Amino acid sequence: MSDVSGLGKLKGRGSKTDRSDTKAALIFLAPWLLGLVAITLGPMLISLFLSFTDYNLLQAPKFIGFDNFIRMFQDTRLLNSLRVTFSYVLVGVPLQLALALLVAMVLDRGIRGLPFYRSVFYLPSLLGGSVAVAILWKQIFGTAGLVNQFLSLLGIQGPGWISDPNTALSTIILLHIWTFGSPMIIFLAGLRQIPTMYYEAAQVDGAGKLTQFFRITLPLLSPIIFFNLVLQIVGGFQSFTQAFIVSGGNGGPSDSTMFFTLYLYQKGFGQFDMGYASAMAWVLLLIIGAFTAINFYAAKFWVFYDD
Repeated sequence: MSDVSGLGKLKGRGSKTDRSDTKAALIFLAPWLLGLVAITLGPMLISLFLSFTDYNLLQAPKFIGFDNFIRMFQDTRLLNSLRVTFSYVLVGVPLQLALALLVAMVLDRGIRGLPFYRSVFYLPSLLGGSVAVAILWKQIFGTAGLVNQFLSLLGIQGPGWISDPNTALSTIILLHIWTFGSPMIIFLAGLRQIPTMYYEAAQVDGAGKLTQFFRITLPLLSPIIFFNLVLQIVGGFQSFTQAFIVSGGNGGPSDSTMFFTLYLYQKGFGQFDMGYASAMAWVLLLIIGAFTAINFYAAKFWVFYDD
């Protein structure tokens, strides 16, 4: 009996301790939970409601059902902004990842001063989305920018790269490619995890560098490539600062740099059409979700895991 009563006391103490730990955990989680509700979930639910309304910030929201979403199919500027954004993502992301992987493989050879080069290459990723770099890019590719000044030394009259509809988007894509530092660091970490014995065995079998790259490096690095791909696609669809600064906020010549996010900003904060802008935001969320789902589905055909 004494043993049973002792176990009961221990159980009671344990449950009391568990309740105390639960209270402590909730206290520590309270700031995060408050931020989640007040900063993330709350605004999301409000924007979802506003997407079904006609709201201009000055008058009470008027419920209009799916009119905002139907209206998008008739908005030629919105359809053009989707085309521009898709072009930016589908061209810029693969080229950025290819350059990041190339530089990572060069740095993985163990060159002297690796920490310095790694920091230098990573720096553009820290500054690439800043206003200062976007302004600098505008000065480089402007009509009297550094690129045209260099071309003039060769007797070539360069175009206004940013003011020309045929080249404006390319300059912003180039800016995106230039900020390859973040995926490069992740690629470099992944390359360091590949056992060297695989390459040694391949060399004994007579495999060349190209064969080793396609048969060893790419398969074993595919989870890292997939991770970078998903992150960069999500970030690419959310790009805003570069287009806003380089184009002066108006989408550039002939809306050639009118990103979806930039058009959303114009509708919401330029024309105060908050209902339509909220609907656009949810369409952007659905697009990003669809691309992410496609990537996860396709990953089973090309991503290789050890298990």
